[in-house]
Amino acid sequence: MEELTGTVLVGESFEPIRGRVVVEDGRIATVEETETASTDIICPAFVNAHTHLGDSVAKEAAVGLSLEEAVAPPDSLKHRRLNAADRSELVSAMRRTLRFMQRTGTASCLDFREFGTAGARALREAAAPLDIDPFIFGSDDESVLDVADGYGASGANDNDFTEQRAACERRDRPFAIHAGEPDATDIYPALDLEPNLLVHMVHAEGEHLERVADQSVPIAVCPRANTVLDVGTPPIRELLDHTTVALGTDNVMLNPPSMLREMAYTAKRFDVTAREALRMATTAGAEIAGLDCGVIAPGRPGALVVFDGDSDNLAGSVDPVSAVVRRATELDIKQTLI
Repeated sequence: MEELTGTVLVGESFEPIRGRVVVEDGRIATVEETETASTDIICPAFVNAHTHLGDSVAKEAAVGLSLEEAVAPPDSLKHRRLNAADRSELVSAMRRTLRFMQRTGTASCLDFREFGTAGARALREAAAPLDIDPFIFGSDDESVLDVADGYGASGANDNDFTEQRAACERRDRPFAIHAGEPDATDIYPALDLEPNLLVHMVHAEGEHLERVADQSVPIAVCPRANTVLDVGTPPIRELLDHTTVALGTDNVMLNPPSMLREMAYTAKRFDVTAREALRMATTAGAEIAGLDCGVIAPGRPGALVVFDGDSDNLAGSVDPVSAVVRRATELDIKQTLI
């Protein structure tokens, strides 16, 4: 049994209460108000809604390149580096990234894993000794669904993914696809595939969003990566007004997979509240992948991040939610339960 005390960000509204959380056998047994002298802030662990962990073999290699030069299949710098990496190098690099994510409060990530069944198996191997559990969107043909949790398509303009979408339907697995990153031309074709998740939607306009709402398709946004690749700014306020929106960090080669950095960037640059940003980094990603974490409530998994509210950085903060979203850094993390 583990008992944590301090300011607890409870439920889907992240209502701060002074009290304690008791975790037994990996699940939250009790959340209750009580007197405590602890200055800790207890937050649900993060779910990173979009990653490319294979890029861990090429950190910072794409700085200054365009989207097509950096990541577009099949001949971009990313794919050349992935082709050149041997399996042991790839597994080791992805494990290091997963370990960083676990240490900084991420319980799971929704990863688009390249190279089909072999790629998905390499990620399973990388995660095996760790507590963080990636949700894998595999690639190539239907056989990847024997190993992966779902299918992740590069984009409707890159290939015809009708067969892969049908395979997901037969196997009751989610189908996700990039859309609206370089421009809007692939958004309608992506929606025609009736996806379970859209990624990016930087160039989504009103007519696209009405259809997103009609089809109830959630969206993962990656604003820092969009900035690095200079593809534009996602209309996050409008997206939130139409559907569930989750935060992802995208390519490891472009940015560290820190949900703290992603939340702070999003909260400061876009028209979103601190609570909306925190939900995008926790509950929303969990809901998209059918995970049970992302909320502090009895019966939920004990996936938690404890921040030192008396750290030199956080001491004096007047709002614990805003402190976590806008100010907290990895140095302020006192403990993680993943």
